Amino acid sequence: MNAIDQIPTKREDLAGLAGDIERVEAIFSSWDETQRNAVEAYRRAIEDLHGEALRRLVRALKDEPAALTAMKQAVTDEVVYAVLRRHNILKPSLSERVEAALDGVRPMLASHGGNVELVNVRPPAIEVRFVGACDGCPASALTFHAGVKKAVEEACPEITDIVQIKGMSNAADNDSVRFVSPFALGAVGGWHLVCRLDEIPQGGISAVVVGGQNVILSRQEGVVSCFQNACAHLGMELDGGSIDEGIITCPYHGFRYDLSSGECLTAPEVALQSHAVRVIGNRVEVRLSS
Repeated sequence: MNAIDQIPTKREDLAGLAGDIERVEAIFSSWDETQRNAVEAYRRAIEDLHGEALRRLVRALKDEPAALTAMKQAVTDEVVYAVLRRHNILKPSLSERVEAALDGVRPMLASHGGNVELVNVRPPAIEVRFVGACDGCPASALTFHAGVKKAVEEACPEITDIVQIKGMSNAADNDSVRFVSPFALGAVGGWHLVCRLDEIPQGGISAVVVGGQNVILSRQEGVVSCFQNACAHLGMELDGGSIDEGIITCPYHGFRYDLSSGECLTAPEVALQSHAVRVIGNRVEVRLSS
């Protein structure tokens, strides 16, 4: 088998596409310097061409309101977002910049058995929480001001109010619930921040678009679930259906589903397509299934 035979075939998810690139790069790494330099020059030329084409496309379309709306929707797709970020056509979001600033202090916190998590981003304020050994540590105030606060202020000057949340909130709306759906345990990468927990009605659902996919988010007590917004019967949208005690009924043909599991109570042989979901603080994140 030669090197060309080892080049992977088409993959559609971001993790798969990135993995394919890494595997091809591993092949190049075994080549001599002249070959590697030639490949690197070729890569740069292709990237420059693609980047310039994308920049011209965005400039041509952004002044058209309908096109601008379509582009904003398109960048919710993880692959589109990753490529546009790669070419610096999209700037990092505020949340990304805050997380990058926190990443700068996390090694220091980890050396003492602790960590810091971003709870909320509501410009010009953010909320953070110390976890592990840093939670309740007598030196946490010094760590907060000399480490976390300084790092965020330098990276994100538009953030002027950095609030340290102590422990878990006892708010009645359970905004600080920490939850990871069982099939999401161990999932790395590919997470989309979709909404705040308090934007999903308790006992109800919220329909959103994630990475170009129509999904429904359900909140039942402290558990959040995510499913494709499509009845397993004929693929009709479910978000207009009635909900009673955690059971949603398709508004078109009456198929009933358990929102905690996606199980179809009308035809047990089918089920809703599940997506991984996790709740951190008041943030709800979804990882689309393939």
